[in-house]
Amino acid sequence: MYKSIIRPILFQFDPEKVHHFTFKLIRFLSSIGLGGLFKSLYKIENKELEREVFGLKFPNPVGLAAGFDKDAKLYKELSNFGFGFIEIGTVTPKPQPGNPKKRLFRLQNDSAIINRMGFNNGGVENAVERLKSNTGVLVGGNIGKNKVTANDQAVEDYIICFEALFDYVDYFVVNVSSPNTPNLRALQDKEPLTRLLKTLQQKNDLKPKRKPILLKIAPDLTNEQLLDIITIVDQTKIDGVIATNTTINREGLISENKSEMGGLSGKPLANRATEVIRFLSEKSNKAFPIIGVGGIHTSQDAIEKLEAGASLVQIYTGFIYEGPQLIKQINEAILKN
Repeated sequence: MYKSIIRPILFQFDPEKVHHFTFKLIRFLSSIGLGGLFKSLYKIENKELEREVFGLKFPNPVGLAAGFDKDAKLYKELSNFGFGFIEIGTVTPKPQPGNPKKRLFRLQNDSAIINRMGFNNGGVENAVERLKSNTGVLVGGNIGKNKVTANDQAVEDYIICFEALFDYVDYFVVNVSSPNTPNLRALQDKEPLTRLLKTLQQKNDLKPKRKPILLKIAPDLTNEQLLDIITIVDQTKIDGVIATNTTINREGLISENKSEMGGLSGKPLANRATEVIRFLSEKSNKAFPIIGVGGIHTSQDAIEKLEAGASLVQIYTGFIYEGPQLIKQINEAILKN
C-alpha cells in the first residue's frame, strides 16, 4: 500500500514539506489511538531478535538513523513502526536554521536523496525537554557543533551537548562526518578527532555510570584513514563506530539533479558502506561493534551489512522509499537467516 498508493502521492510534493506533513500526520494518527495498530502491523517481538551491544539490550537490531527525527519530536510514535532503537539529532548547543532552502532533493531514478540541511535543529535543550518524558524507547543522541563555532572551539560544543543529553539518551554518536557544515569533516583528522574523543571520554568517566560513545564516519575515507579510525578507537576506548554517513561521491548517478551539493544517501551508497564495515571489522579483528547504515532498501541489504561485520543496522532513505514494511521485512529475514 505504501509503495503503490502513499509514496506516489507524497513524492509529488517538495520533500522537506512532505517530511513535516508526515510528522504531523503520524502524530495525529497516534493521538487518536492508531499507534497500537502500527505496532501490530510492523513490530515483531521475539527474543531471538534481541541484541546486547556495548552494554545495551536492543529489542531488535534495526534502528532509525539520525537526521529523520532531529529534535526528538516523534521518537515514541516512530518506535511503533518496529524500530529497535531511534537515533535523534544531529543536535547542536544552540538552535540553528540550517542551510537555505531548497536543501533536500529526491533522486528517484537512483532511489537516493541528496541533502544539505546543515544541522537544522532547535538546540539541545529543546530536544532534552521532549526526551524527559521517554519511558521505554531506546534512544541514541547524535551530537555536533554549531556552524558558527570554529573547529578549534568545537570540543566545547560537543561537551555542551554531551552534558545536556547525558541523563536522557542511552548512547552518544559524535558526528564529525556530515558534508553540510563547513570544515566539519576536518575534525575526522587524526589529531583533532583523538583530542575530541578523549575529552568526551574524560567527561564520561566522571559519571556514576558511563554511556557508550560511538563515532560516525564518512564513506569517503581512504583505507589509510580507516586504519587511523581503528587506531583512534583503540586509543580513546570509545565503544563503537557507525559506518557510514552520507557521501559526496556522485559516480554512477542518472537522476537529473545528481549534481546538487550535499550528502548523498540511498541505494548508491550501499556497496561502499558495506565495504567500509567489512574493512573495519576485518582490520580491527572485530575489536569494536559497528552499526551499519547506508543504502539499506531490502532485507538482503541489511543481511549483507550484518554479515560484513555490523552488529546493528540503521535505515533512513530506505524508510522513505520502501515504507515501514521494510523494518518488519529485515527483522523477519534476520530470524530466518
